[in-house]
Amino acid sequence: MKILVCIKQVPDTTDIKWTENNTIQREGVESIINPYDIYAIEEALKLKKIISDTEITVLTMGPQQATEMLKKAIAVGCDKGVLISDKKFAGADTYATSTTLAAAIKSKFADFDLIICGQFAIDGDTAQTGPSIAEKLNIPQVTFVKELDKCDGKSIYAIRELEEGIETVKAEFPALICVMKGYEEPTRPTINGIKKAQFSEIETYSMEDIGLTAEQVGIKGSPTYVSRAFRPEHNRGECSLCTDCAELAQKIKEYGGINE
Repeated sequence: MKILVCIKQVPDTTDIKWTENNTIQREGVESIINPYDIYAIEEALKLKKIISDTEITVLTMGPQQATEMLKKAIAVGCDKGVLISDKKFAGADTYATSTTLAAAIKSKFADFDLIICGQFAIDGDTAQTGPSIAEKLNIPQVTFVKELDKCDGKSIYAIRELEEGIETVKAEFPALICVMKGYEEPTRPTINGIKKAQFSEIETYSMEDIGLTAEQVGIKGSPTYVSRAFRPEHNRGECSLCTDCAELAQKIKEYGGINE
């Protein structure tokens, strides 16, 4: 079974810098693997333990520094890393990002069985990229997955956590799933894994390599744009202590919390 895990590097700092186009500056900024993507890697590793001939490829779009993030994924048990990198990708919104990743998958990894993504990215929090990839590849998708129940090599059973409760969904391959934070602690790298990562060669593809043009990627390929970027001011207001339930109820009523 061939699994693709799409991961993203996000800024590991509160001192976020923006470009002249009001997008987050990623090159030259200290970054980490998006936390939800760590759980995507974890679900792929769990499947590898169940199905022995499973191959996990970790894929990301970003600057050259993202190779270190890919090697961290290899160190915990993934088989290889692939970087989609081109200066023309800068400033991409979720639509242009999914266009780029879907094109890379179609042209280089068309024989995949399962794509696993994190449900959210902590720097954007849109939850759009994974579903958009599935749409462009015309494959089924399952979102808000808490954990994978079982896999027979041809289909997957995913447990979803929704506001209304828990449900189990079956998806036949090829398919894409987006995962939430899991129950288990993420796998730690082993010494052998670190050695393997150190000597692993990261495959790198440019815009031309995956058959796209400058009009389809980056800012030019993005139908949305950021008009303004700023750091919000926190106004905590004043606090008051309620001495009994009647006073608390009155305060809640004043703020519209109780309907008469």
